[in-house]
Amino acid sequence: MTHRFILEPYKGIATRHTCPECKQKKCFSRYIDTDGKVSFPEYVGRCDREQKCGYHFTPKEYFEQYPEQQTQTYERIVRPVPPPLPTSYINTALVERSMNRYADNLLFQFLSSQLGADEALRLMQLYRVGTANHWQGSTVFWQTDTHGKVRTGKIMLYNPTTGRRVKEPHNHITWVHSIIHKEGFNLKQCFFGEHLLPTDEKRSVAIVESEKSALIASSYLPQYLWIASGGKNGCFRDDNLSVLRGRNVVLFPDLGATEDWSARISTMQRMGISVKLFDYLERNATKKQRAEGFDIADFLLEMKQPQAILQGMIAKNLSLNLLIKELGLVLIEEPIHPVSTVKRRGFKL
Repeated sequence: MTHRFILEPYKGIATRHTCPECKQKKCFSRYIDTDGKVSFPEYVGRCDREQKCGYHFTPKEYFEQYPEQQTQTYERIVRPVPPPLPTSYINTALVERSMNRYADNLLFQFLSSQLGADEALRLMQLYRVGTANHWQGSTVFWQTDTHGKVRTGKIMLYNPTTGRRVKEPHNHITWVHSIIHKEGFNLKQCFFGEHLLPTDEKRSVAIVESEKSALIASSYLPQYLWIASGGKNGCFRDDNLSVLRGRNVVLFPDLGATEDWSARISTMQRMGISVKLFDYLERNATKKQRAEGFDIADFLLEMKQPQAILQGMIAKNLSLNLLIKELGLVLIEEPIHPVSTVKRRGFKL
């Protein structure tokens, strides 16, 4: 509880006055009412010269002398905090309408070129990724919580050849809740892929920043259940992390974010989450990889090439070989997930 009647804070010499007792100038602090309803006489206050003067006339003493000035309480009335607003959700029909037209989706085109069309489709449907109309060929990543309710959708535009986000002539990223202009919308974000947590409570959870990275890493390292924070600082509040209580979690930060994510570990452990940090990328990345902002998915895509090509890449970049050993990756001929039309190579532990 904070006090309503306080000594006037120092805001320059004008806020210090002559003591009514010792007559010393600029050493007397007057009491004020932070609610602005009571104006105390000039003698209600305290002299700063505690040893030589010690004058102190309190609001309590003033009200005892002038009970007609008595207020209901000497303390500020602490008003009850209003209950939190309920979380808003996106209409299910809108989500379902987006779950098609993948042939026009530029991210789907990139994933198909890397993983095969069947695998790309499986991932888009599993993670509830749709096609948006905001920009031609754009992608919408629906944030679906553990109850299957959609909190919002992040819309982004990708280059179908490189898989990188389009940032020219401006950064192509926006939010569904901003576009629909729903009055009184109360956004509470959740992890991308969070809806998958109840489907497998034993598998270790891997957290990355990027939604796209969660899709790719899920294909190549399926021993983890991959979710995305949506950014370096996203979804690390207690209410977000509560869905991970009792789980084994591995953090896979982007290059440059390792220190920030390391600072999250103590909070997560306090909440009953077993946490490890995969910092191999930070320790072994090349200057070029750092400049391009690599994350775990970028490394996995580099290593998915056929063995001959991979060996050539290792000869040029020794860190790739170190990463293979670090993760215990083994190149296999058959795809990790059965596909009907496309044969591809993958990795397993």
